[in-house]
Amino acid sequence: MRHGRFSGEAAKIAQHYSESVSFDWRLYRYDIAGSLAHAAALAAAGIISPNELAEIEHGLRAIEEEINRGEFVWKPELEDLHMNIESSLTSGIGAAGAKLHTARSRNDQIALDLRMFARFETGEVQHGLRELQRALLEVAEAHRDAIMPGYTHTQRAQPILFAHHLLAHLEALERDHARLQDGLARINVMPLGSGALAGSTIVLDRQLIADRLGFPALSRNSLDAVGDRDFVAEMLFALALIGVHLSRLSEDIILWTTTEFGFATLSDDYSTGSSLMPQKKNSDMAELTRGRTGRLVGNLVALLTTLKGLPTSYQRDLQEDKEPLFDSIDAVKAALVVLSGLVRGMAIHDAVMEKAACDPMLLATDLAEYLVRKGLPFREAHDVVGRLVRDASCALDQIPFERLRETSYFFEADVAEVFNVRQSLVRRTAPGAPSPANVAVELERWRNVLASNLSS
Repeated sequence: MRHGRFSGEAAKIAQHYSESVSFDWRLYRYDIAGSLAHAAALAAAGIISPNELAEIEHGLRAIEEEINRGEFVWKPELEDLHMNIESSLTSGIGAAGAKLHTARSRNDQIALDLRMFARFETGEVQHGLRELQRALLEVAEAHRDAIMPGYTHTQRAQPILFAHHLLAHLEALERDHARLQDGLARINVMPLGSGALAGSTIVLDRQLIADRLGFPALSRNSLDAVGDRDFVAEMLFALALIGVHLSRLSEDIILWTTTEFGFATLSDDYSTGSSLMPQKKNSDMAELTRGRTGRLVGNLVALLTTLKGLPTSYQRDLQEDKEPLFDSIDAVKAALVVLSGLVRGMAIHDAVMEKAACDPMLLATDLAEYLVRKGLPFREAHDVVGRLVRDASCALDQIPFERLRETSYFFEADVAEVFNVRQSLVRRTAPGAPSPANVAVELERWRNVLASNLSS
């Protein structure tokens, strides 16, 4: 690249500072696939002969096999994967290799590679999401009758089914899956042919390239196509939000497996010990997942910060798009695999959860709603029960009936029925509420959803 305009090599420190092959090499499959499609378009336009096309195809496939075997030598002085592959190709097949870069730039080349990479990895992350959903569903079905306290402000609030809690995480992960799917529409735009920024006077059949690479749409503006990294930012946001959801699941698990809660015990496979305290069994996998979410959010902020000051078109700053994306994808994929195994391996303690859920205080709202059904306005009912809670010298369900009547004449003999936790759940029949009937329907629905997505 410096043989024409420049008289010599760049300073070694500059070469080291600007190289990207140390990390962008992992795009090689997409770079080679794009080059094969580009070569086919060059042949269709008569720029290269059928024999030259065959030479290029054979040479590129040989390079790909060499990389797959781990035998390809990446040269930092050639800056990036594009120049490494092109240099190797030209060394191997001669003049035909030197023709390959006709009518394209590294600017549109990397935009293509990154889109193909993002498209593939979207599917990989979606598969990981499905596996974690299946793990959560398996545990929910195995403990479908287990009752636990539901929490707000990390304080016991109302009784719910444990399965209902796990299904809440399935809902969040489903939004993540859908968000990634929606992003594919903006990833799946073919930029090759945009050149450095203004296309080329050698006009190739871009639709031919798009068809060979499976792109349903062509970019419409060459200037935008080489500088657009919205799809990367969008994917980083989706990955960061997945991280947030995994962090919240991890926090639940961390709490449940404490001695103070005692709702679950982690398997030894997904626990660690202490270098000092022999008795410790730590939830490090969940804690690491919670901690790495900071990196995912940071990667998104890093890219947005890079993009916000750039003029239109390609700038070298865009080299900074890959490492955050690679890191976020790797971190999320690993977390999904680990949490799937962790969830499946947990021992759930139904009796401990039910004991906690049978705290009569969790039915204080039920008691207020009992009064509402008897005819008392809700705000007055709320105050009545609040006074009972404040003044009670015993459990809410042990307050003498005479004391209840002194507080409100709306209390009748059937008030005792309020303090049946399972009946409380049975009465929660509104769509989305945690009645056993509703939860059974949701378990069946999720079985069908995940069974129909076995390949995703």
